[in-house]
Amino acid sequence: MKKIGIQGVRGSYHHQVAQSLYAQESTQIVEYLSFDALTKGLLQAEIDLAVMAIENSIAGSILPNYALLDRNNLSIIHETFLQINHQLMALPGQKIEDLQEVHSHPMALLQCAQFFEAYPNIRLVEAEDTALVAQKIQEEKRRGIGAIAGSAAAKLFGLNTLAEQIQTIKNNVTRFVIVAKEPLPLTPNLNKAALKFTLDHQRGSLATVLNVMSDCQLNLTKIQSLPVIETPGKYAFFVDVTFDAFAQYQKAESILKIMAQHFKVLGVYQKEKP
Repeated sequence: MKKIGIQGVRGSYHHQVAQSLYAQESTQIVEYLSFDALTKGLLQAEIDLAVMAIENSIAGSILPNYALLDRNNLSIIHETFLQINHQLMALPGQKIEDLQEVHSHPMALLQCAQFFEAYPNIRLVEAEDTALVAQKIQEEKRRGIGAIAGSAAAKLFGLNTLAEQIQTIKNNVTRFVIVAKEPLPLTPNLNKAALKFTLDHQRGSLATVLNVMSDCQLNLTKIQSLPVIETPGKYAFFVDVTFDAFAQYQKAESILKIMAQHFKVLGVYQKEKP
């Protein structure tokens, strides 16, 4: 039985992704309350694969997770996208006006802040996980407390949905990656890569790298910089590229390995549509 690790509990968005991808397989879902714990579980072989959110269409890149992948030499083997629809939920028999507090993950609270402008009496409280809040409300019978989570959490924990799709920006999509300790075998059908590199601190070095990618017919879909902690003022670049010809990617990789001070492949896999 394959063990799939998620950040959060059953009913969370990570759980929805795991169910969607592995519904046809014999799997066991293993819950972790933080991405650090999830990563540790993968490294210690408690799980075979980890589901990890990496980017949100509203909030942008989840930078600590990029750092976790890099620091622990983990590999991305798949990506998928999930439409995030936040629901306000509470124990049955309550209305929004009955709530004194609403608890959820900080990102969910931020994405739904505009909705609560109409309810200034409700205090917004940060929590570890969206679905975990829903679970605690059900287990502890906490009246006067609401949760922001997905519809799966409301159904799983028997809560009533008081308002649907309360996020400010309705088109709210999160990109998740499936992470393993070892990379996929390289085959010609792979068409997306996640790379990390650092460059000499001199004029035009990044432009030269981008020109190499263009010359090799790579399509740059994402670029993100993170400071190199050991060297103030220096940055590492995390990029996603797609390509039609695997041989062209291999050519670019061989050149970039020579050009960059440090170069790492975080994963080569098949791209998915949002």
